[in-house]
Amino acid sequence: MKSPCPFCDTHGALLANTLAYVRADKYPVTAGHLLIIPLRHEADFFATTPDELAAIWDLVTEARELLDGRYHPDGYNLGINVGEAAGQTIAHAHLHLIPRYRGDMDNPRGGVRGVIPGKQQYEPEQGG
Repeated sequence: MKSPCPFCDTHGALLANTLAYVRADKYPVTAGHLLIIPLRHEADFFATTPDELAAIWDLVTEARELLDGRYHPDGYNLGINVGEAAGQTIAHAHLHLIPRYRGDMDNPRGGVRGVIPGKQQYEPEQGG
C-alpha cells in the first residue's frame, strides 16, 4: 500500500486560499523556508491550471509579507523542482520560497544557478 501524499494534508497551513496553501518546509534551507502547494494533487508543476497558478502567486506575495515581518530577510530564492532529474522528491507540485540572509553563504552570486555544482559562479560578458 502506498503512503498518503504528505502535501495533500493541509494540517499546519500558515496561509491558504481556495486552490493552494502555504506550509513550513519540514527540512528548511534557511529560517522561514516555506512551500506553496496547490490543493489538487498533481505531480507536475507545469500541469497546474491557470487558476491554480494565480492562487499560488497570490500566496507567494502573502508569504513574502509574512516572512518580511517575522524574519526580515535580505533576499529570496524561489524554486520549483519538476521531475526526479530536477530533484523533485515528493510527487505533488510545490514552490519553495527561501528567505536569504547576508552571510548565509560565502558568495551567493548566481543564486539558483547553484543547482548544478560549478555553474553558480560566472562572469557576464562585458559589452556596450
